[in-house]
Amino acid sequence: MINATLDETRERMEKTMGALDKEMGRVRTGRASANMLDSVRVDYYGTLTPLNQMASVSVPEPRLLVIQPWDATALKEIEKGILKANIGLTPSSDGKLIRISVPPLTEERRKEIVKLVNKTCEDHKVAVRNIRRDSNETLKGLKKDGDISEDEQFKGQDQVQKITDEYVGKIDAVFKEKEKEILEV
Repeated sequence: MINATLDETRERMEKTMGALDKEMGRVRTGRASANMLDSVRVDYYGTLTPLNQMASVSVPEPRLLVIQPWDATALKEIEKGILKANIGLTPSSDGKLIRISVPPLTEERRKEIVKLVNKTCEDHKVAVRNIRRDSNETLKGLKKDGDISEDEQFKGQDQVQKITDEYVGKIDAVFKEKEKEILEV
């Protein structure tokens, strides 16, 4: 009973970490990354299609993205999609490829991005703590139903707290790493 609750707790917290990693991948750090274009949707024959499903995105240099559409007729629509996504990047096309130069970030913008990253990490810590609360409620319910003893409930809550501390630590580490990456010039 307790092990199932602990497994579910760890699984849910792992999903929270996965969501955080995905969000951190979208954060601009002044370096080019294919993840920067994850939010770009292109109007392709009347359907909004994710850019990565209609073109290959590569990073040949630290400040350059190159997009090669699989269908050359979609070039103009891809450019429009990038501009519409409002991600602060301007595409330039040569008829076959789209190149995007990633401008360096200003010091002020870097500090703003660090604040946003901090807020995102705090939100994910709250999610982890909510999972802890749910797990503790489950353990209380098991004790109330007579499925586990009071000692087992407290041991289970102790283990839930240890798992929570572990994931909060992981989130802190992600923040420190991202902050360092953003602030490095």
